[in-house]
Formats: sequence, structure tokens, C-alpha cells
Amino acid sequence: MRLIDLSSPVDAEFWEPDPVTHTVMSAAAGARHMASEMKEHFGLDFPVDTLPGGEFLTNDTLTLTTHTGTHVDAPSHYGTASYGRARHIDEMPLDWFCRPALVVDVRDVGTGTVGVDRLKKEFAALGRTPAPLDIVILHTGADKRVGTPSYFTEFAGLDGPGLHYLLDLGVRVIGTDAFSLDAPFTHIIDQYQKTGDPSVLWPAHFAGRDREYCQIERLANLDALPAPRGFQLTCFPVKVARAGAGWARAVAVVED
Repeated sequence: MRLIDLSSPVDAEFWEPDPVTHTVMSAAAGARHMASEMKEHFGLDFPVDTLPGGEFLTNDTLTLTTHTGTHVDAPSHYGTASYGRARHIDEMPLDWFCRPALVVDVRDVGTGTVGVDRLKKEFAALGRTPAPLDIVILHTGADKRVGTPSYFTEFAGLDGPGLHYLLDLGVRVIGTDAFSLDAPFTHIIDQYQKTGDPSVLWPAHFAGRDREYCQIERLANLDALPAPRGFQLTCFPVKVARAGAGWARAVAVVED
């Protein structure tokens, strides 16, 4: 068995629409902080120099959205649901996130959308249509631009019919190595201005208002997979209470 990391990092040095701030408390500062807490809460004087090297423990404080790095979108992220109360990320069934996965290679599409015909063509080439609860991943090649502005503007997304086709097959988690399962914002707005058709506005996300499913976005390293099928994906989201998304460490489990 081999484990292949398919996650992109949370990195404060990356370009992000919502910048990440990462503050590190050093071990020396940690000692002073601990001594201060001991004094405030317990009335104890604790000389810092009694600790080895005058150091205690480091700590990291981050400010970021739940959509930074590899993450899973919950049904509540998509807006008000027509089917009842949309579940938050901490309420989703764990067995959705440890499943056989198939990778659909759409790197040739560039910036645009992927529909039903392309999905069927790729599944035929793979020799298998997704079974219920299989995870389907779009390989757009966008992860090569992670950390740069173009990561958010140059990739292929899933159109509405393509999304419903996968859900009709019983898929409940759909992934991408791009920033979004929908096409880039700039592409979507351009298409809407050209057509005036509201169905082109974030169809993959808005479909989640009528049908319960999850997206796992900002995957990476799909090139490292030995094959586009025949592996299990684990992508358990962090249990953030009442949140519309949770960070995930996505890992492919490959049987040798």
C-alpha cells in the first residue's frame, strides 16, 4: 500500500484573494506567555530561566477562510436549500470521504467548462462509470499555478448538466485540483454578459441548493497517481462546528 498526498498547502506566502496571516510565537516567547498565564490565573511566580534554554513551546495563529488550501464544501455553503435544512461540514457522513475515486483528465480544455459528453468519453476510456458514492475528480492542471493570481482565473469547471449527470449516478463528492468546481469567476461573468442566461452563473455550486452533495476543491499532485482509477481517496474534513466548509488532508491509498 502506498499513500500519495493530494493536498495543497495553507501558505501565507501564497497569493490569495483572502490573504492568510500566519503569526508564530517562538519557544522563548512561549515561555514568557506561560509565565504570564501562571501569574494571572494561579498567582504563581514562575521564573522563565528554570525552563531548559529559557524556552517553552511554540504556537501558531492563523487567520484564513475555510476555503483556503484543500477543503471540502458542505451543503450549507451553497445557499438556502429547497430540500430542507442544508447540513454543515461537521454533520456530513464520514463514509462519503473514504471511497474509490476516478480522475477525469480535462487539462486540454483550458479555461472553460466540462459537460456530460466529455465525462462519458472519459469514463469510457477508463472502462468504468462511477458507482454510487465513488468520488470523481477533475484534473485541470490548475495546481501547477497554485500560489499565483492565475490559479484563480485559468482552469476548467463543471457545467450544470455535467454536475447533475454525476449526481444521478450516485456520486456525492466531486473534486477538482482547481480553486473552484465551477469555471473561474471571470469566465462565468463573460459568458453571462454574452448570453444573458442565468444558468451559466455558478451552476455547480447553485445545484447544491436542490441536491445534497459535497465538493473537494484545491487538490494537487494528481500527476503522482500511477493510474486515474484503482485507488481510494480519503479526504475527511476538519470538524468545524456549524461551518460551510472544512480543511482536508486528501490522500490517495494505492494498493501495490
